[in-house]
Amino acid sequence: MNMTNPTLRRCVAAGAVLAMGALAACSGGTPEPGEDGNASEGSTTAEIAFWDPYPQHAEGSAWDAHVKSCAPEGSTIVRTSAPQTDLFNQLTTAVKEGGAPDVVLLDNPMMPEAVAAGMLATAEQAGIDTSGVDENLMGPGVVDGTAYGVPFGSNALGLYYNADLLAGAGVDPASVTDWDSLNAAMAQVVADGGKGITFSGVAGEEGVFQFLPWFWGAGADLSDISSDEAVAAGQLLSDWIGEGLAPKSAATDNQSAAWDLFLTGEYAFAENGSWFAAAAAEADFEVGVIPIPTRDGGVAPVPTGGEFAVAPIQSENASDHYANAAAVIACLSEGEAAFQTNETLGYLSAKPDVRAEQAAQSPLWEPWVAAVEGAQGRTTDLGSEYVDASASLSGAIQAALNAAGDQAAVEAAFQDAGGF
Repeated sequence: MNMTNPTLRRCVAAGAVLAMGALAACSGGTPEPGEDGNASEGSTTAEIAFWDPYPQHAEGSAWDAHVKSCAPEGSTIVRTSAPQTDLFNQLTTAVKEGGAPDVVLLDNPMMPEAVAAGMLATAEQAGIDTSGVDENLMGPGVVDGTAYGVPFGSNALGLYYNADLLAGAGVDPASVTDWDSLNAAMAQVVADGGKGITFSGVAGEEGVFQFLPWFWGAGADLSDISSDEAVAAGQLLSDWIGEGLAPKSAATDNQSAAWDLFLTGEYAFAENGSWFAAAAAEADFEVGVIPIPTRDGGVAPVPTGGEFAVAPIQSENASDHYANAAAVIACLSEGEAAFQTNETLGYLSAKPDVRAEQAAQSPLWEPWVAAVEGAQGRTTDLGSEYVDASASLSGAIQAALNAAGDQAAVEAAFQDAGGF
């Protein structure tokens, strides 16, 4: 998430969310662009409607300025932001009423649902170039073999650690390679007067996003939420609560709240995202990063984070809208501007060459490159059915955290969720 939801990871600025009517209005009454996507000779400047899920990046921010700099000659970009779920709902209405924006940024697990609802033009239809993007990051945007939109960047989850606490407790972070060694490390820190781990278990997609590395790391599959492997992952986190290794607030903490707890300096570990890498460097204690381990040893897959830039279906003047969308999306995802797009949002590029440049220029990114390159799409296997699977899994996670180690309750929670 983001994200956010990030989706999943966003802190919404007060007053930044516009009403649905305002969102729909920004795509209406637009002067018709010429065939090249720019304003026709003698016309007023064409407006290109751009919706994103980043209300925290207000007007005049670096992101706002970067987006608007991508307007084709003779055009201006009118940017509107709202939280991701609101954005999706408003897009549904806008497409239905024939007033869709030119460009929308959608959280990657929403892609199959948006396609199934007939809301998106294909990448080929809109003229969006998808070449050079990593296959795993492109996965959520490929439905039934057809590509829709393109991811400009991604983020990932890892285990941040408080190097001072670990050193004081005699724990080598390199020793954390599986669940048993992670639990042993936390137990040593707690015995030394510290605390264990922070994470986000909040209801909804944000909590599911953070649970999936443990779920997949146990060998579980989203097609069978009631499996023994799924139960084992739920039991791991439930035991953390029951044994006092994680705060009870994990059941309601979003990723920002979990990060704030880690920054108190009291916790040994924090499962959180690469978007906090810069903040970690400014913490009052030394912070390191290691991969999230699997149950039996190795690196757990993490879910792909980030959004897809898409062109919604248009009912009128479609070719002009698509030309504008393709031009803006190309500006944000290709060439030198692609570097700026990802650095501004705190993402790693979906293209290896840009990602390599980011890592070369900033050591902050080095621990995250492998995680992004090995990430799995949440919807790659289930498609639009992921929405139901995620909702069921979220309910099981909540029940497991509230069970605080009760094995019978954890097993029942995942058994009940298995029939999504």
